[in-house]
Amino acid sequence: MSLKVGIIGLGIMGGAFAKNMRTDDISVTGYDLVEENVQALVDIGGEAATSPKDVADKSDIVITSLPSIKAFHDVMTGAKSLKSANKDELIIIETSTLPLGDKQDAHDELAKMGMILLDCPISGTGAQAATKDLSVYVSGDEQAAKTCAPVFDGFAHTNFYVGEFGNGSKMKFVANHLVHIHNIATAEAMVLGMKAGLAPETIYDVIKVGAGNSRIFELRGPMMVEDNYESATMKMDIWKKDMTVIGDFANSLKCPTPLFTAGTDIYRSALANGMDKLDTAAVCKVLEKMAGLDRSKG
Repeated sequence: MSLKVGIIGLGIMGGAFAKNMRTDDISVTGYDLVEENVQALVDIGGEAATSPKDVADKSDIVITSLPSIKAFHDVMTGAKSLKSANKDELIIIETSTLPLGDKQDAHDELAKMGMILLDCPISGTGAQAATKDLSVYVSGDEQAAKTCAPVFDGFAHTNFYVGEFGNGSKMKFVANHLVHIHNIATAEAMVLGMKAGLAPETIYDVIKVGAGNSRIFELRGPMMVEDNYESATMKMDIWKKDMTVIGDFANSLKCPTPLFTAGTDIYRSALANGMDKLDTAAVCKVLEKMAGLDRSKG
């Protein structure tokens, strides 16, 4: 593949994108505020950049994977941003979960420079990203999306073109709504079983091959079995941002989401108990406490 790819945001997701594309011998230039993340890219044969503008200057297609609205605006239109590169026909694959209005504003600003912003959120966890077990919800300019096909293939196993700019985010909000609920349901079922005297390993092994299984049960259940949430595939503090975005989206449509709303307080309790950097599967610890279950007394 001759296209030069840039990645801005080399954390759990962006770092996995970079590693998989380098494995496929794709040229990757990257930028991140965390120096260790940039060094990890250099160690696998990628090139370090000094700013988002520098990434744009060295790339044909840029992928952004960003943790916050502030980071998004800084990268898109701030000092030494993508916009400041003023690079006609640059295609930007925006993979973050962020408010749609902010993405639309950036799309319009970059279009003035001749740049094409695609709204392309990702379905999958950090663990899935490591093995390219991701889906991309692609929306925006259809010809640009076709141009990006080999890039999508470099870090994901599936991509869906879902139409006009913004439809990708809408699809991601729907998908993450289900992830939110399935994660709480997994934890609730595990705690119910353990409270009844069943071994967590047995609960996991039996449920994963039955009708009650879900993809989230398969991904998060093992963490709950081990009672170890340190190797986060989605950190609780990042999920807080996603919850806000999805809740605001549903409110804007006046669409009731009773199960999503009921689960939100469990995540908030986890945050209140200092679990910010743990995986979202740590909601199991919150429910164990609510149930009066102390595994240490086994």
